[in-house]
Amino acid sequence: MAFEGLSEKLNGIFKKLKGKGVLTEADIQEAMREVKLALLEADVHFKVVKEFVAAVKEKSLGEEVMNSLTPGQQVIKIVNDELAALMGGSNSKLTFSSSGFTTLLLVGLQGTGKTTTCAKLASHLKKNGKKPMMAACDVYRPAAIEQLEILGTSVEIPVYADREARDPVVIAQAARKIAEYKGFDTLIVDTAGRLHVDEDLMDELVRIRKAVKPHEILLVVDAMTGQDAVTAAQAFHERLGIDGIIMTKLDGDTRGGAALSVKSVTGKPIKFVGVGEKNDALEAFHPQRMASRILGMGDMMSLIEKAQESYDEEKSRELEKKMKKNQFTLEDFLDQFSQIRGMGGLAKIMDMLPGGGAKPDEEQLDKGEQEFRSMEAIIQSMTIEERRNPQLLNASRRKRIAAGAGVTVTRVNSLIKRYEETRKLMKQFSGGKPGKKARRMFQGF
Repeated sequence: MAFEGLSEKLNGIFKKLKGKGVLTEADIQEAMREVKLALLEADVHFKVVKEFVAAVKEKSLGEEVMNSLTPGQQVIKIVNDELAALMGGSNSKLTFSSSGFTTLLLVGLQGTGKTTTCAKLASHLKKNGKKPMMAACDVYRPAAIEQLEILGTSVEIPVYADREARDPVVIAQAARKIAEYKGFDTLIVDTAGRLHVDEDLMDELVRIRKAVKPHEILLVVDAMTGQDAVTAAQAFHERLGIDGIIMTKLDGDTRGGAALSVKSVTGKPIKFVGVGEKNDALEAFHPQRMASRILGMGDMMSLIEKAQESYDEEKSRELEKKMKKNQFTLEDFLDQFSQIRGMGGLAKIMDMLPGGGAKPDEEQLDKGEQEFRSMEAIIQSMTIEERRNPQLLNASRRKRIAAGAGVTVTRVNSLIKRYEETRKLMKQFSGGKPGKKARRMFQGF
């Protein structure tokens, strides 16, 4: 998980501070020395670390903190605010044309996940009411066009491609004309990956920029490459003038130094982060929320948003009716687990909950995921009649279900017991007025 190492170290440092009723200048100096080391180990740019620690130290030595009844908490708040400011302060949204048609140009090094990001971004825009089209302008990498077309099919978004043309500028121009003619409101131009030191290929990007006049140039960087990503971002910005950054593979980078450095070095914000391989694994970047995650305070806003995305209002209303009639079945029970899985799995949910320093270890998370899968397997091994009428589940049926799911009868019994307890709870919630409590309970459960 992103920032895992840094989060662990910072929580250890601040735990010692919170244990002290009074903080001395020596306490602050020692804590800041440890913070500096933690940030450097997280691969944060050394200049950024120096400026960050100096700002935190100055504010922490102020009279308001030193005379506070909870000086440790005050220091943590300062660090939280400074971390958020370091990453841009607030969420930076995409700029769309007032004329109704917007062009977004994606650029970056080879291997950053630019083409997959193009599809993820298109899918994100579609979910938010836009009508996007993608343009395949990578004429150098074998099968690059085919890859984008396959991704386009998977997210149900059209791709403009011209296999006869060899000039990306020509392709981009044609794509823009066709997109406007066919009534699309956004064109996302996928370009070939290139080194920032390759003058010819960088000139090509300049020509594409002049030809299609993008409203935003988005640089795709790989978080796993650490400070190399920051260096690339700086070089692309100096040559091309980028408007924002999409950072991929943030979920795989336990250090997170690039995310903490890139805004300070380039002056340009991170707008989106890639957090997985699925087409929906692209999230708007919120500096304040990320700072809270790093410090173990959780990210309840993102958790709520994910819950809302996963929440099916129609199913919830159907469930409410069933609950009022005491008809909550094992099928409904399974649906609730599916909604949880739709939120990204147990690990991602835990990553957003407060108490980052006390998160379960990988073994515990694995056990939790296994438990989910086991419960799904048990219910799926039942007949439709058994799921809808659990009273039919006698000893012989439970034995058959256990064999089908590859578990013991004890596990089957445990699941049925849990279901019965949940059903009783649902009955309580459905009492009174038209089940408002019940519907609220299951919104994004």
